Amino acid sequence: MPVKLYYLPQSPPCRAILLCGKLLNIEFDLISVNILDGEHLKPDFIQLNPQHCIPTMDDNDLVLWESRVILMYLVSAYAEDDTLYPRDLQKRAIVDQRIHFDLGTLYQRAGDYFFPTLFVGAHLDESKKARLAEALGWFEDILRGRKWVATDNFTIADLTLCVTISQIEAFDFELGPYPKIRAWFQNCKDELDPYGYDEINRIGADMLGDMFRSKLH
Repeated sequence: MPVKLYYLPQSPPCRAILLCGKLLNIEFDLISVNILDGEHLKPDFIQLNPQHCIPTMDDNDLVLWESRVILMYLVSAYAEDDTLYPRDLQKRAIVDQRIHFDLGTLYQRAGDYFFPTLFVGAHLDESKKARLAEALGWFEDILRGRKWVATDNFTIADLTLCVTISQIEAFDFELGPYPKIRAWFQNCKDELDPYGYDEINRIGADMLGDMFRSKLH
């Protein structure tokens, strides 16, 4: 049975899963859930996922949501080796820390700053911009002396953070003060280019960027 993925193409977390699928050569059974039209609140989807969020994955009745957990599962289940998610406990701990930094700090602060405008047309909050800049500064420091964010090669930590940075850039946040992030980001785009980076991620990021700009006062 193919892995079912309930998703919205423009969603950054969904884009991360789609890119992971390309890296692992997984052919998803894609089921669109348009949260902007309230499709995530339909009873059948709530029965599948009480939190009614996307992406949601169903792999032979194993139902998971939260994109970073889905990334960990897919790579553990389907990757031919441990390059993307190392088995070595110390290396894996660093990858996990970077993934949680994305989830709980960088993506969270980006959402706090941009999403009220994107979804309801609210004015941008400069205090939230400062918190996002602070998180980007921490990320810049993490990358000191590194080509990749966690290990000596590209991992799923780079993947999820790459999608987050791509969306921050598409929302016109100035990345000029962060040369290490910009160099790392280019490395990620080069790494993912053979796997449909532009089609899967850049186009979706630009679509949300256009929507965001249309809501600016």
